[in-house]
Amino acid sequence: MRPPVKKTIFLRDQGVEVSVKEDGFHGSYFEAKVVSQLDNGFYVVKYETLLDDYNESQFLTETVYPKELRPLPPVISVRRFSVNQKVDAFDNDGWWLGVITGKDGPGRYLVYFASTDQEIAYPVSQIRVHQDWINGKWVRPKKVQS
Repeated sequence: MRPPVKKTIFLRDQGVEVSVKEDGFHGSYFEAKVVSQLDNGFYVVKYETLLDDYNESQFLTETVYPKELRPLPPVISVRRFSVNQKVDAFDNDGWWLGVITGKDGPGRYLVYFASTDQEIAYPVSQIRVHQDWINGKWVRPKKVQS
């Protein structure tokens, strides 16, 4: 018998990441703050980097399913990344899941994104260790096999 799935409760003003499931956004996470929790269990969040389409002087506010939220991941300091290591690269206002495919000069790495079949070079400052939020705990994935 499987243990029950642990439900995470998010508090007002808590920093979170929102997983967007729309076409073209799979594998992406956008930073936001919790505005409120609704009676139906949904959350209202205000994004930290995405602007409202109707008022570009304000950040987008949206109602999301609880399963689309996770806390901000802990920062893991690394000196270098390894080939086939799962990472998140910051691009287009969010974090996108990719895999390190090689180096591109000092302090730059090539990241492959399966969702778009693209390989893009990023400075190390725009790359973080990928972590999954599983049953209330942060888990680092194993290396991708080549």
